[in-house]
Amino acid sequence: MSFGAHEDLQLLALLLAFGTLLVLSTATSVPVPILLVIGGLALGFMPGLPHLELPPDIVLVAILPPLLYWTAYATSLRDLRVNIRPISLLAIGLVIATTVGVGVAAHAWIDDLSWAAAFTLGAIVSPTDPLAATDVARRLGVPRRIVAVIEGESLVNDGTALVLYKLAVVAAATGTFSLTEAGVRLVWNVVGGVGVGLAVAYGVRIVRRHVDNPPVEVTIALLSGYLAFLPANAIGASGVLAAVTVGVYMGWYTPELTSSRSRLAGHGFWEILIYLVNALLFALLGLQLRNIVDGLSGSSWATLLGDAALVSAVVIGIRLVWVPIFTYLPRLMFERVRSRDPSPPWRYPAVIAWTGIRGAVSLAAALALPTDFPQRQLIVFLTFSVVLVTLVGQGLTLPALIRMLRIEPDDRAEREDAKARVKAAEAAVARLEALAAEEWVREDTAERLRGLYGFRSDRFRARLDDGDDGMIEERSTQYQRLRRELLDAERSAVVALRNAGMIDDEVMTRVFRDLDLEDLRLDV
Repeated sequence: MSFGAHEDLQLLALLLAFGTLLVLSTATSVPVPILLVIGGLALGFMPGLPHLELPPDIVLVAILPPLLYWTAYATSLRDLRVNIRPISLLAIGLVIATTVGVGVAAHAWIDDLSWAAAFTLGAIVSPTDPLAATDVARRLGVPRRIVAVIEGESLVNDGTALVLYKLAVVAAATGTFSLTEAGVRLVWNVVGGVGVGLAVAYGVRIVRRHVDNPPVEVTIALLSGYLAFLPANAIGASGVLAAVTVGVYMGWYTPELTSSRSRLAGHGFWEILIYLVNALLFALLGLQLRNIVDGLSGSSWATLLGDAALVSAVVIGIRLVWVPIFTYLPRLMFERVRSRDPSPPWRYPAVIAWTGIRGAVSLAAALALPTDFPQRQLIVFLTFSVVLVTLVGQGLTLPALIRMLRIEPDDRAEREDAKARVKAAEAAVARLEALAAEEWVREDTAERLRGLYGFRSDRFRARLDDGDDGMIEERSTQYQRLRRELLDAERSAVVALRNAGMIDDEVMTRVFRDLDLEDLRLDV
C-alpha cells in the first residue's frame, strides 16, 4: 500500500523531529531516553500528526530479546556473582514488595479497581529500566559496583515482574488465585527459562565454533536472543530469563569462538543497533500518551492526576525504604555477610534507591493486556505516568544527587585495564623469547619488538604506581599525538588519490580501515 502526499509529509516531519532530538542529545547533558520521551510527548499532542499506536508484541517479542541478549552479553559475570545478594533482594524481593504495595494502595484509593487489576498494575510497574540511570552513572564516573547492581537488577527483575504479571492477569480472568499454583509457576518460569537459555547457548556455541564469517556470526548473535526467548515462552517459562542466560553464557565463551574481524564487526553492529532501537523505542513511548488520554475521556483530569501521583509515590517510596533497609539489615543480622561484604557508605544505597526508573517493558506489558481487561485504559495511563515521573523526574535529578552526595569515581576499571595490559605485554615478550631462535625471526625485528613491549609494560605499570611522576605517560601521549598527525596525513593522501581518479572507492575504504584500526590502537 502506498502513502499519499499528506502521509509522506507527516512521516517526514516525524523523522526530522526524531533526528533533531538525537542531535540535541549529543549537545546536552540530558540522557537520550529522557529527551526522546519528552520530545515524543510534545510531538504526540501537535496538531496534524497521526495517532501512533505501539503494538505490544513489537516490544515484548520483536525488540526485547536482542536488547536483553546484548545487555546480558556485556554484563560482567564476575560482577553478577559478587553482587548476587543485593541483586536478588532488588530483582526478586523488591519486585514482589512493589507489586503488593502498589496493589494494596491502588485498590484502596481507586474506585472500582479490583484486587486482581490492582495487583496487575503493581506487577507492571515493578521492573526497572537501567538505560537512563546507567548513562548518568557512567558519565559521572560513579563506582563500578553501583552500576553493576543497577544493571544486574534490571536483567533479572523483568523476568520476576512478568511472571507476577501473568499470574495476576490469569487471576483477573478466572476470578481465582492459588498460592500453591503461583509458587509452582514461579519456580517453573525460573528453572525453565534458565534451562532453555543454557540449552540454546550450548547449541549456539557449538555452531559458532565452526563458523568463521563475520556477517554470519553477527547474524547468529542477533538471533540468539530470539532462539532462547521464543521457545521458553512457548513452554510457559520465562523468555526474559532465557534470553538473559544465553547472553551471559555467550559473553563468557565468545572470546574463544571469534576472530578479531568478527569482534570488530560485532561491536560496531551492536553499538549502532542498540542505540537506534532504544532511541526509537523511547520516542514512540512519548507518542503513545495521546491515544491513552483519548481512551479516558470519561474521567476528570483531577482524578487521573491524583491516581497517577499516588501510584508514582508508592512506587518511588517503596524503593526508597527497601534499599537502605536491605542494604544494612542482613549485615547487622549475620556475621558471615558482614565479614564477607562490609557495609558500603550510606551514599551508595542512596543513589541506588533513586535509580528506580521505569521504561519500555512496563508500558509494553500494560498495552499487552486483553482489550476486555477491567480498567485497562486506566492501567495503561497509570503505567505511562509512572514511566514519565520516574524517567524524567528521577532521571533529571540523578546527576544533582550524585554531585550533592560527592560520590567519588573509582579507578578500579582503569587499574584492572592496566593489569591486563601488563600481563598481555609480558606474555608477548615470553612468546617472543621462545620464538627468537627460529630462522624466520630476524634479530633486528625481535629487538624492535622487545623495545615496543618493554615500553608498553613500563607505561601500564606506571599507572599502577601511585608515586609515578608521569614522565612515561607524557612520552606516550606525545608519541600518540605524533602518530595521529601522521595517520591524518596518510588519510589525506589517500583521499587525494581517490579525488584524482587514481584509485577507486573500494581501495580507499580498505586502506582507511587499516589506518582506522591503527588509530584505535592509540588510547588517548
